[in-house]
Amino acid sequence: MPKAYVNTILVDVTDAQVAEGLYVPPATPAQVRQERDNLLAETDWCANSDVIMSDDMTAYRQALRDITSQAGFPTNITWPQEPSA
Repeated sequence: MPKAYVNTILVDVTDAQVAEGLYVPPATPAQVRQERDNLLAETDWCANSDVIMSDDMTAYRQALRDITSQAGFPTNITWPQEPSA
């Protein structure tokens, strides 16, 4: 039976809860990196040599690259907010 932390207490999770999607296992480092890479790829156009990247976009992209340095990585991270265009 899988286990999960709920409010810092380790509890059993039933197979039915897993099957119904009521329990989602924590993200793995690889999954978080893949999501980070996807978000970076969506903003790669900003890094073209003929585009002047805004300071907000530069900070956003750097925050994405720093995701793996967050104390809660990979299960408790804060995703940066993409700046408006």
